[in-house]
Amino acid sequence: MTSSRKKILSAESIQKRVKELGREINHDFQGKELLVIGILNGAFIFLADLVRQIDIPLQIDFIRVASYGSSSESCQTIKFTKDVEIPIENQEILLVEDIIDTGRTMAWLQEHFQQQTSGNIHICALINKKERRHQKIKIDYSGFDIPKGFLVGYGLDFAEQFRHYQDIFHLEE
Repeated sequence: MTSSRKKILSAESIQKRVKELGREINHDFQGKELLVIGILNGAFIFLADLVRQIDIPLQIDFIRVASYGSSSESCQTIKFTKDVEIPIENQEILLVEDIIDTGRTMAWLQEHFQQQTSGNIHICALINKKERRHQKIKIDYSGFDIPKGFLVGYGLDFAEQFRHYQDIFHLEE
């Protein structure tokens, strides 16, 4: 895959949507505490901007899973390499992901955490790619529906490159 790219989301439109998501989360969790779990590495930029928009009490932790490696296609194997360090029993959990396409990783994570808590598991994704869905998954907070293309920027990467861009680009072959 070459480094030719086409901008599809500006930094301004991303920040506007992140603020809207923060307002939705504030409304839905009013009077509750929330454990926000970011999925490394892709979600760290989105999570940082998102939690600055949330005014309710929360804790933040991170996990790491890998399902891509250096490929542009998701593989069948999910590697769970870092678990949460904060106790999650009885917690309202918000899993924050950069992009959900096939849904396999998120379905796996949802099941993993549901086995450890009696609280609810909620999902927030910056990018929702419904047309690639193989596993049914309910996304509670979705930033953008983008149907096609391999995306980079704002935390999204290809082979650990391009995460640092403020805009989101379609990486073209």
